[in-house]
Amino acid sequence: MRIGIFQRDAETANRLIPFLSCFAALVLSVVPLHVPGLAIATPAFALMAVYHWTVYRPDLLPPAALFVLGVALDLLDGTPYLGLSALAFLAARSFVLVGRRRAVNRPFAFVWAGFLATAAFAIGLEWAMTSAISMSALSPRPFVFQTVVTVAAYPIADYLLAQLQRGLLRRA
Repeated sequence: MRIGIFQRDAETANRLIPFLSCFAALVLSVVPLHVPGLAIATPAFALMAVYHWTVYRPDLLPPAALFVLGVALDLLDGTPYLGLSALAFLAARSFVLVGRRRAVNRPFAFVWAGFLATAAFAIGLEWAMTSAISMSALSPRPFVFQTVVTVAAYPIADYLLAQLQRGLLRRA
């Protein structure tokens, strides 16, 4: 009887790993890294985690969790437009789910190319929405730079998330 309870508790904890890893990535996104030249655009670490889990285990990261993560990111980041990150995460999830079959069980280059498209889409959406809300066309330069930095950093994040996922599957 006791083993069944512990197995159920371990399964619940395993199911929280995608959300918790996204939250950790979210916190990393708002912590100043003090890297020269990187202050204008920090990589979108949370978007990397959202992409990874949506490709490999979308069942463990439901839309409600993405909404909570997006609002938390906006609150922690001090963004004046509350809900914009939630919209970007949900749009990115929908974008990924459309082409998810093409990324699963493919070489990393395909997954990375999919992330490039997703990051450009999500960050471009944030730029467009921010421009629309402020009623002026903002310079796309910081958004483009953030996209480039995010895509360049993705292989490291994917490796770490894959290790976490393997540990999750090994215990399941």
